[in-house]
Amino acid sequence: MSIRIADTADVDQRAEIGEGCSIWHLAQVRENARLGRNCIVGRGAYVGAGVQMGDHCKLQNYALIYEPAVLEAGVFVGPSVVFTNDHFPRAVAPDGSLKRADDWHAVGVTCREGSSIGARAVCVAPVTIGRWALVGAGAVVTRDVPDFALVAGVPATRKGWVGRAGAPLENAGDGLWVCPVTGQTYRESDETLEEVIDA
Repeated sequence: MSIRIADTADVDQRAEIGEGCSIWHLAQVRENARLGRNCIVGRGAYVGAGVQMGDHCKLQNYALIYEPAVLEAGVFVGPSVVFTNDHFPRAVAPDGSLKRADDWHAVGVTCREGSSIGARAVCVAPVTIGRWALVGAGAVVTRDVPDFALVAGVPATRKGWVGRAGAPLENAGDGLWVCPVTGQTYRESDETLEEVIDA
């Protein structure tokens, strides 16, 4: 299994790139970033210094993942998604002098296993996107997203639940939800959702 890096990509020598990764044209991967196995970094995407990505993550074209973001295994980030990293961004200090790299405190976005972020969504750090959650295209996420939640809008609010397959779950009554793709059953309780594990 080999690593494929396009000639026009800019990958810092201090970055760790896992086996089977593909980094496409004009993408940039900064120093000390760590990509797990079989990750895809699309054309023009940016992976900030020290960003951590698990196995099988996919960044679509022009996604901007600013440090100190953490992506667990199987995370999908759609085209032109932005993860912010500053509460109060300014180019200059109050006296008008140019801010330096150490003049601010970075905050990050965390994406849990299997979560997906739709095209052009903005995740305003610090937020956590829960396991297998789905953020709709164009959403602005300003607070944590529960596991399996489907959120959309500005600001993003929960519109329903999704399963591991990504399809909206169907309400089976009595707090139970069923995936129309896999048949997996989930149980809702106190605004959270958990998979029902057969004994």
